[in-house]
Amino acid sequence: MKILIACEFSGTVREAFNRLGGGQHDVWSCDLLPTEIQGKHYEGDVMDIINDGWDMMIAHPPCTHLAVSGARYFEEKRKDGRQQEGIDFFMKMINAPINKIAVENPICIMSSVYRKPDQIIHPWQFGHGETKATSLWLKGLPLLKPTNIVEGREGKIHKIPPGPNRWKLRSKTYQGIADAMAIQWGNNEL
Repeated sequence: MKILIACEFSGTVREAFNRLGGGQHDVWSCDLLPTEIQGKHYEGDVMDIINDGWDMMIAHPPCTHLAVSGARYFEEKRKDGRQQEGIDFFMKMINAPINKIAVENPICIMSSVYRKPDQIIHPWQFGHGETKATSLWLKGLPLLKPTNIVEGREGKIHKIPPGPNRWKLRSKTYQGIADAMAIQWGNNEL
């Protein structure tokens, strides 16, 4: 399959597909930022390549203007158009001309603006003893099945101190979730 991991600078999900798929897929990440792990990466606007014949896309659109954790800023973001820009970009991802799509975001306004997510997952379901509710909107893909339910459910990600890289640390996909996506969705039979 030709797979696009949209809005991913880390390379985590891209490399999980490459490693666990045995090189059978043509997997690319795309982000405005350079990739942190060398590999096939388009540095630029995902809209430049979204119509390039992908079989699957896993998209991580920015949540800055959508996540309910920032609800206190919603009025300002509605007035200046930032929230609508975030909604429009999310909808471009979910409505892309690709048969298999997963769009992930934290708990956000898309549950009411668009529709409820198909699934909400946490890292503790995939081998990481942490809580971080992640919503998945799916098209042509099955629900992601937990692979390694663990104890020690802490909210570490929410306790990261302020700093210039806080957003990057909070936005990365946990390895166990990336591996589950690759194993469960990387099957050509889907």
